[in-house]
Amino acid sequence: GTSMFQVVVTDSNLLIMSLEESDLMPSSVYVAKISGESKSYFLQFEESNSSLPKPLMFNASYHDHFYTVTLMVVNSNLTSRPARSVTVLTIHDYKPSPETGVVFEVKYPEKFNVFSRVNISYWEGNNFRSVLYKDFFKGKTVFNHLMPGICYSNITFQLVSKATFNKTTLIKSSGVGHEPQQHRTAPYPPQNISIQIFLVNLSSLEDPAGRTAVETSTTEIKLINPTEKSAEMYDDQSESSAASSPYNWTEEKYLANSSETTAPPYWWVSETATVDVEGFVNEIPPDYENPTSVSFSAETVQDPLSPPSFKVSITWFPPKPPTAFDGFNIYIHKDGNVTLISSVDENTHDFVTELMEPGKYTFTIRTFSSSGSCDTRESSDAKALSFYISPDGKWFEELTEKPKNVTVSIFNSTAALVLWKSSLEGNSDAIVSVQSLTCQKQKESQRLEKYYCKEVNLTSNVITNLVPGAQYRVVVYLQKAPLIGPPSDPLLFSIEPTGIKDLVLYPLGPSAVVLSWSRPYSGVFRKYIVEMFYFNPVTMTSEWTSYYEIAATVSLTSTVRLTNLLPAWYYNFRVTMVTWAEPERSCSPVAPRITQVEYVKTLLYISWRYGEKTLDLSHSRMLHWQVTAEGKKRIKKSVSRNMMTAVMALPAGDIYNITVTAFTERSSNSSLPYVVKLDPAPPKSLFAVNKTQTSVTLLWVEEGFSDYFEVFCRCSDLVQSEYDKDAVVVSSHVVTISNLHPGTSYNCSITSVSHHSASVPTFITVSTLVAEMNPNVVVISLLAVLSILLIGLLLATLVVLRRKHLQMSRNKNGFKKRKLTKYVSFELSHAVLYRFFYINVFTNTAQSSELKMIGLDIEHCAADLPANRCKNRYTNILPYDFSRVKLVSTDEEEGADYINANFIPGYTSVQEYIATQGPLPDTRNEFWKMILQQKSQVIVMLTQCNEKRRIKCDHYWPFTTEPVSYGDIMVEMVSEDEQPDWAFRVFRVSQADDAQHVLHFNFTAWPDHGVPASSAAESILQFVFMVRQKAAKTKGPITVHCSAGVGRTGTFIALDRLMQHIRDHEYVDVLGLVAELRSYRMCMVQTEEQFIFIHQCVQLMWKKKKQQFRISDVIYENVSKS
Repeated sequence: GTSMFQVVVTDSNLLIMSLEESDLMPSSVYVAKISGESKSYFLQFEESNSSLPKPLMFNASYHDHFYTVTLMVVNSNLTSRPARSVTVLTIHDYKPSPETGVVFEVKYPEKFNVFSRVNISYWEGNNFRSVLYKDFFKGKTVFNHLMPGICYSNITFQLVSKATFNKTTLIKSSGVGHEPQQHRTAPYPPQNISIQIFLVNLSSLEDPAGRTAVETSTTEIKLINPTEKSAEMYDDQSESSAASSPYNWTEEKYLANSSETTAPPYWWVSETATVDVEGFVNEIPPDYENPTSVSFSAETVQDPLSPPSFKVSITWFPPKPPTAFDGFNIYIHKDGNVTLISSVDENTHDFVTELMEPGKYTFTIRTFSSSGSCDTRESSDAKALSFYISPDGKWFEELTEKPKNVTVSIFNSTAALVLWKSSLEGNSDAIVSVQSLTCQKQKESQRLEKYYCKEVNLTSNVITNLVPGAQYRVVVYLQKAPLIGPPSDPLLFSIEPTGIKDLVLYPLGPSAVVLSWSRPYSGVFRKYIVEMFYFNPVTMTSEWTSYYEIAATVSLTSTVRLTNLLPAWYYNFRVTMVTWAEPERSCSPVAPRITQVEYVKTLLYISWRYGEKTLDLSHSRMLHWQVTAEGKKRIKKSVSRNMMTAVMALPAGDIYNITVTAFTERSSNSSLPYVVKLDPAPPKSLFAVNKTQTSVTLLWVEEGFSDYFEVFCRCSDLVQSEYDKDAVVVSSHVVTISNLHPGTSYNCSITSVSHHSASVPTFITVSTLVAEMNPNVVVISLLAVLSILLIGLLLATLVVLRRKHLQMSRNKNGFKKRKLTKYVSFELSHAVLYRFFYINVFTNTAQSSELKMIGLDIEHCAADLPANRCKNRYTNILPYDFSRVKLVSTDEEEGADYINANFIPGYTSVQEYIATQGPLPDTRNEFWKMILQQKSQVIVMLTQCNEKRRIKCDHYWPFTTEPVSYGDIMVEMVSEDEQPDWAFRVFRVSQADDAQHVLHFNFTAWPDHGVPASSAAESILQFVFMVRQKAAKTKGPITVHCSAGVGRTGTFIALDRLMQHIRDHEYVDVLGLVAELRSYRMCMVQTEEQFIFIHQCVQLMWKKKKQQFRISDVIYENVSKS
C-alpha cells in the first residue's frame, strides 16, 4: 500500500525526506524519486531492521521551482506532498524612465530561480498599493503604473511562484530581502507657454522751469482672454503674493503705490513721464482663461539718456493631467549663463520681469514636485523662449524655422552657389556650413585639399576654393543678429574631377610601352585606372580592359610600364581619375564652347568647339553630344560625337538658353548657356467668318509663342477714314470686330507680340453685309401691290361674268364652274430648296474651296515624330501643334506628352471640347491620363468598337463593375444603362488621392463617314440636348471622339454649338462654324452628307423654336382673354 511521508524544505533550499515508523515494511527497500528538473534523481534509504533509516537530503538547484517527490517501495508507489522553494529577493538598482514609469532592476541568482511573477508593493502618498506584475524578464521591468510627480515610498518586491498539481493551484511568495525604497516620478512640464515683450520708450517734455520732464501713462495689457481688471487689482495681488510680483532684471523694481518707504532710483524724476509701450505677442493660447491673468501698469520711468528697458511677461497653462505638482521654476539664461531662478506656487501661471541689459535671453519654465519624503524633482524643459536685445533697443525673436529645399548650383570646378527657401524676408542672413567629406579619407601627408577639411561657416551663399573631385556636405542655418536657427537637412554634392593631361606614350620595344601623364595642380582623387582597348585574339572581341590601378600621390607626374603586349598590335590607352564620391566619379569631359548661333527661316543653327582645334575625337571616350534649348518648352537633340553642329526647329516668340553637353560613359559636362531671343512669327491661316452688317469675326492660328495679339482694322476707302477702328488687344485666337458700317470694306491686320517684340503683321480684307430693307416692310408693300392687282382683276372678271350671264340668260343655257385652286406644302418646297442650296454651297462655291484649304499650312510636327507615329490611328488625321492636348509626364523622353487630341473652342469657352481619336490598345492609358489631368467629366463616344467587321475603337473601359488598372489610373464602372440608340455609363477614375466621376455617353446609331437616318434626326438632337444638360453641371472640357475624331466628332460639336446659338439668335452661319472647327483640328465635319445633315438639324431646331414661340403666344392670348 501507499502512505504519506514527510518532506521539509529548509531556508537553504535543502529537501529533507524522512520515513515514519508506521511506513516501514519488513525486508523492503525504499527509494525517493525527485523529479522537476531536466532529469530525475533516485535516492535510496539505508536499510535498517531495528530503527528508522536516516533522512535523505537533496540540494534543490532551482529556486521558485515545482518539485515532485515520490516514495518508491517494492511493487508500490508512495507519493508525498510536492516541495516548494522561493528565494529571498534583493534590489540591485532602479532607474527613472519617462514621467509615467520606472525601470526596476532586481539582482537574484538567475541559475537557481524560476519564478513567474513579481509582487510590487508601495505607498502612493497615504494610500497603499500592491500590483502583481507578470512582465519581468531577466531581472528588469518597466513599471508603467506610477503617476507623474507623486512620491512613492516603501517600495518592496517579492518573487511569486505558481504551479498546478492534481488540479490544485499552489502559490508561494518570497520574503522581502531588501531595504524599502522610495522614488518620485517627474511631473509633466507646463503647457502653451507664451511670451510678451514690451519696449518702454520715453518721450521728453519741457516744464515751465525748463527741465526735462517724463510723464507716465498707464497701459493695460491683458495676456490671455482679457478680463476687466484694473491696475489696482494687479497691485493688490502683487502685495499678497510675492511669487507673482514682477521682477527687476538688475535691481528691485520701484512701485509707486508701495506702502514701504523706498528711496527712488538714481534715474527717478519727480515729474511724470510719457511711456509708449510697443508689444510683441508670441503664441497666446486662444481658449484658456488664466485665473491669475493680471492687468498691470507700465509705470516704469527712466532717464531719457538711460538705456531702454523691456518688460517681459510670460504666461503658461498647468501641466496636463493627471500630474501632481507644487509649483513652477522660472529660469532666465543670459548669454548662456543662468542669472535668475524664481519659483511660484501651483496657482500662479504668469511671470513678469524687466530687462535693462542687452544680450541674448532664454526663458525656460519647469514644473516641480516637492511634497512627501522624496527628493524634489523637476519636469523636463518645456519649449524654451529665446530672443535677443541689441544695445540700441531692438529685439529679435528666436528663430525656429529651418531652411527648406536646399540646392547647390555648381558654377565651375572651384565655385558653387547655395540656394534655399524660407518664410523670412530675404536669405542674406544665414550661415552656410561647409565640410569636405573626402579630406578625412586621405592621409594627412597625401592631402591635396587645404580648405574645408574642418567644418567652415560662411556668411555668403557662394562657396569658393572648391577642389575638383572632392565631395562636400552643406548645412544652412538662418541667422538674425546673434540668434541662429535650427540646421537644414544636410546636402551632399561633388565636383567633377578635371582629368589628367599631357598623356604621352614611349615605346620600349615590340611588347612594352611606358605611359606618362600629369595631373591637374588642383584636384582630389583616390586612384588612377589605366585601361587599354585592343582586339583580344582569345575572346575574338575588342574591349576596354583595366590594366593597372595606381594610388593617388601628391606628385604632379606619374608613369607606368605596360608589358606583355602583343607585337605589331593596335592598342588604345586611357587613364582615368577616380574619386572617393559615392558613387565613384571618374573624370568628366571638357566643357564644350558654343561658337555660333544663327536663326534662319524658323531653324536655329548651332556650332560649338571642344578642346583644341586639332583634337581628334575618333578614338575619344566621348559618346555623343546633347543640345538643349530651355524656354517655355524644353527641346533636346542628340548629336553624334563626330559632329559639332546642330539644327533645331524652335517655336518662335520665346527666349531660349542653349547648352551643349558632352557625354562619356560615366560623366558629362555642359557648356555655358547661350541666350537667344526669337522674334514672334506672324499669325497663320487668317479667316473672316460670321459676317454681319456691323461686325465680323476673325480667327487665326498661332505660330510659336505669343503673349497677346494686336488687331487693327482700317477702312479701305481713304475718304471714309472716320470709319477706322482702334487697335484691339486679345490673348485668344479669335476676335469679333463690332460697330462696323454696313456695306464697307476694311483692311485688317493682326500682329503677334511676345517679350515686347512684335511680328510682321498678317493682312486680310473683309467687307460687311449691305443693309437690307426690313422684311416686314417688303411683305407689306408686296401685299399692297398684289391687293390692288387682285381688286382690278376681280372687277374685270365681274364685268366679263356679268356679260356672259346676260348672254346665258338669253339662251337659257348654263354650265357648272370648275375649281382651279391647288394646295402646295410650303415646308416641303422649303426643304427641297434648302437641300439644293446646301449641295451647291458645299461643292461649287468659292467659299467651299476656301473651306477645303483650311489647315494646309498649319504645322503638326509632334505627330510626325518617329516616337508618335504609332500613336495615330490614321496617318492622315494628325493634331495641329498649337491646339494639341499635352500630357503632363515626368518622363523626359521624346513624345511622352503626345496624344492625338485637340482643344476645340465652344460657345462659352475657348477650350470647351477635346476632339480626339478612338483610343488604340497602346494609347488607352494616355487617354485616361488625359481625362484625369484635364478634369474632363463627360466623354461622348459616337462610334461602336467594331463596325462592318472592322475595329474602329478600342474597348477602353471595364467590361464589368470590377475595377481595372490602366497604367497608374484605376477605372471602375459604377453603372450602365443601354437604350436602343445610345448607352449611358458612369465611371469612377482615380490615381493615388485624385479621383473623379466621369459620365460616358455612347451613341451607337451613327455610321462611319455618314449620318444617322433621316428619321433619327430627332434622336441625335435629343442626344445632344441630354449631353448638354449633363455637361452644364460639370467642370472641364467635354471629350468627344469617334474613330478618327473628325467626321462624327465635328458634326456633334457643330450641333451642340448651333443648339446654343439658335437659342439666343435668329440667324446661323454653318459655313463659318465649320471653318472655325477645321482651323483647330483638320477635316472636322468630314463629308458632304454630314454638312447637309447639320443644315437639316438646324431647320429642325428652328422649327422647334418656332413651335415653342407659338405655344407661348397661345398661352399668352388665352390668359389675356380670360
